[in-house]
Amino acid sequence: MILPIVAYGDPVLKKKGKDISKEYPKLNELLDNMYETMYNAFGVGLAAPQIGLPIRLFLVDTSPFAEDPDLSPEEQENLKDFKRTFINAKIIEEEGDEWAFNEGCLSIPDVREDVFRKPKITISYVDESFEPHTETFEGLIARVIQHEYDHIEGILFTDKLSSLKKRLIKGRLSNISKGKINVDYKMRFPNQKKKR
Repeated sequence: MILPIVAYGDPVLKKKGKDISKEYPKLNELLDNMYETMYNAFGVGLAAPQIGLPIRLFLVDTSPFAEDPDLSPEEQENLKDFKRTFINAKIIEEEGDEWAFNEGCLSIPDVREDVFRKPKITISYVDESFEPHTETFEGLIARVIQHEYDHIEGILFTDKLSSLKKRLIKGRLSNISKGKINVDYKMRFPNQKKKR
């Protein structure tokens, strides 16, 4: 089932997510719905707060980036096969010199800005079977994970912009929160009474 994606301005996007247990109600159904929602919106990641749930859960599928002709064949191959579910994730370490990449977000449609992040991360998490993992990721995969991880920490990519950039996009963000935007996927807007 395709779920509405929560728009910028909704308080759930600023909440720090809570850990969940294996007994979380209808977890498999939730994961199926989240993947379906993410693919329907042509996203490469989706976090539970983006569908209104303040829990530590996010998904990543970087295969759309594998089509990028600017990437090396090795990078394309890595991205093509990377699909993961992260539950109760905790970034242990971020390493390297920060680099800029133009990021967007399904909760903030039509706003894209350069965000600086470190290129290498080590993260611990459990997967959909609650098997524990501690892994290190680099490059675009690390960046997508960092972006989604920020969601479960109550952080949006716009929070990482300079005060000048924030002022420049303030009107666009306000319009998104009011639902004054055209998107081709289901959204839920905080400042509208009726659902779209």
